[in-house]
Amino acid sequence: MYLTPQHVLLAGATGLTGEHLLDRLLNEPTISRVLAPSRRPLAEHPHLENPVGDPQVFLPQLSGRVDIAYCCLGTTIKQAGSEAAFRAVDLDMVVAFAKRAREMGARHLIVISAIGADPKSSVFYNRVKGEMEQALRAQDWPQLTICRPSLLLGERTEPRLAEQLAGPLSKLIPGKYRGIEACQLARAMWRLALEEQDGVRVIESDELRKLGK
Repeated sequence: MYLTPQHVLLAGATGLTGEHLLDRLLNEPTISRVLAPSRRPLAEHPHLENPVGDPQVFLPQLSGRVDIAYCCLGTTIKQAGSEAAFRAVDLDMVVAFAKRAREMGARHLIVISAIGADPKSSVFYNRVKGEMEQALRAQDWPQLTICRPSLLLGERTEPRLAEQLAGPLSKLIPGKYRGIEACQLARAMWRLALEEQDGVRVIESDELRKLGK
């Protein structure tokens, strides 16, 4: 069975994947409203509502009913400045966004996690992603889709040196560890929004690549 969401809540619209996803959503004729809060302004569009500012301030103020929520939030420890600051974005902010989305009526949450996410991992990054997934599961969503991409490929506004170096090599790795283009991930996330499959679904990177072709 397929559903066509009309009112969408999107977090992370200024990021690599979020930009591609926002463009796709705004060009879908079935979508009448995209609510995309961000720290910096987005280009104007008749179907876009873009509250700008500090998420801790505007998140509780978001209003209107939404059908589905996308969370593309994510940073790096280097960008965040510390492990605590990284956790505040990739765990706390994601969980707070999801809670507000549920309060606004969303029944399906599609979130970007990461390959190797595990709350018991000895790797800090993977552990935080795993804790985030665990917290979202505890929110008891009717439909929760967790996307676990490998290394994201594409041109960022603020280039990440490690990704630039690893990107070409990641294309040679077989299976789910091969890098995935951000535009492919965005296409996959849109297609996943059209599927009605109650419960939790985890989509690994190789499947995301297939969905995003």
